[in-house]
Amino acid sequence: MPSAIPVVTATSQSPYRPLYKPNQLLCGTGQVAIVTGWTRKDAVGKHLAPSEYAAIGQLYSPARGVNLLARNLLLNPQVRFLVVLEATAADRNAGACRCLLDFFRNGFTSGTSDAGQPCWVVRSPVAGYLDGEIPAAALTALRQSVACRAASSIAEAIEQARACAQQGPLPPWGEPQQFPMPEAAPTVYPGPRYGHRIEGRTIAETWIQLIHRVKTTGTIRPTAYDGQWQELIDLMAIVTAEPEDFYFPEPNYLPIGRPFIQDYINEILADAAPQAGVQYTYGQRLRSWFGRDQIEQAIQTLTADPHSTRAVMSLWDVRDGEASDSPPCLNHVWLRLVEGELSLTATFRSNDLFSAWPANAMGLRALQQYVRDRLNASNNGSIQLGPLITLSQSAHIYDDCWESADRAIREHYPQLCRQRHYADPWGNFIISVRAADILVERTTPHSGETVAHYTGTSAQQLYREIAADCPSLQVEHALYLGTELQKAETALRAPERFRYEQDRPLADVQND
Repeated sequence: MPSAIPVVTATSQSPYRPLYKPNQLLCGTGQVAIVTGWTRKDAVGKHLAPSEYAAIGQLYSPARGVNLLARNLLLNPQVRFLVVLEATAADRNAGACRCLLDFFRNGFTSGTSDAGQPCWVVRSPVAGYLDGEIPAAALTALRQSVACRAASSIAEAIEQARACAQQGPLPPWGEPQQFPMPEAAPTVYPGPRYGHRIEGRTIAETWIQLIHRVKTTGTIRPTAYDGQWQELIDLMAIVTAEPEDFYFPEPNYLPIGRPFIQDYINEILADAAPQAGVQYTYGQRLRSWFGRDQIEQAIQTLTADPHSTRAVMSLWDVRDGEASDSPPCLNHVWLRLVEGELSLTATFRSNDLFSAWPANAMGLRALQQYVRDRLNASNNGSIQLGPLITLSQSAHIYDDCWESADRAIREHYPQLCRQRHYADPWGNFIISVRAADILVERTTPHSGETVAHYTGTSAQQLYREIAADCPSLQVEHALYLGTELQKAETALRAPERFRYEQDRPLADVQND
């Protein structure tokens, strides 16, 4: 195992010095670390003096956050107590605090991470990993030396922190320890930064395409959270056929499962009473934040006028533009009825594509189903679910997820690319060679009605005309047309040798 990197000796009165995510913590000089989930750290910190705590921070990710927290605690052995706060449904649903408690209570075992790397796995139903570079002995000493306590309310967390502070000062449980940190190297290929479009039948299928697009062409940028992300701007995702009860692959490669999504949907559909330390839930923003129920308002709008473009829901409050720890990522929801089909478009100012987008998409799909069902109650059940569209203005993947994203792409993207769904909305093309030229007939995708003709003697002339009329042809369809047109030109120029038939190799007339 790697040896520790020498660091400065800590004392019982040493200030907390985090190496990882330092700007995301409130740091003091005490011996109690307080960890919250989605409950804001300042909701706890404002009630305590810096001498009553060593650090207060929020733990969002069970899979990766526990690892960084353990590394910071190993660097600060003056911390002798840990208070873990699960105050809200969002805290419990995220699972990060539960995973941390399980690390201290149940320990860990050797295994592999979701990125396929050897690591220590927390003994918990919630997936949590610690780097294999940290020796097991160091993690065991940490578990045995720091007293871990759970709290279910902000008041209880404050009370426990003060009770722990009154037991000190206790000597540090050991020397500060720092171990090598593995780093993932991003892969960036040329590509546009702005305005991408991805379409898939299911959320799972679309998600693989989204993370592939970001991981191959996204720009590496610093974040406000002491790290980096790979980012595209204005990335549109269109999900066309997600089933009513949601599709989960088997084995499930999504970062969420059914139990999580059932709780998450409630956070979108249901109102929530204001709670100390919790800025909002999406359901609260939609149901009551602005003094009216926007979901009900949208349903009434479409019931009164099915052609209306005013079924709009806003989650952005103008006060969110001021200093705020966590303004809503989901800003705008728009519902539209067209030819008996209900579509939903959602705009995110900031979207974590790897960890959050699948849950976001399923929650929005549940909202779309809810509105459809309510409209059908007064429309004889005639309205069908249309596409779900998300527009992610900042579509990104955080650096601590790069390895996991690469693994998901490596294992599932090639299989997805092997699937063939010939349903280009621009239509189909029928190619034939006549005596003096090539004829291309463009037909509608469903009825097969001819809507345009193209004639010429060269493949280049024809594909340029088609590209001008159909600038967003599916890439594979466009490449296919280029291949077929070049075959047709070859047959036109040498009719004594070749005969052209679409979708077949050129026939050698001399061997017929």
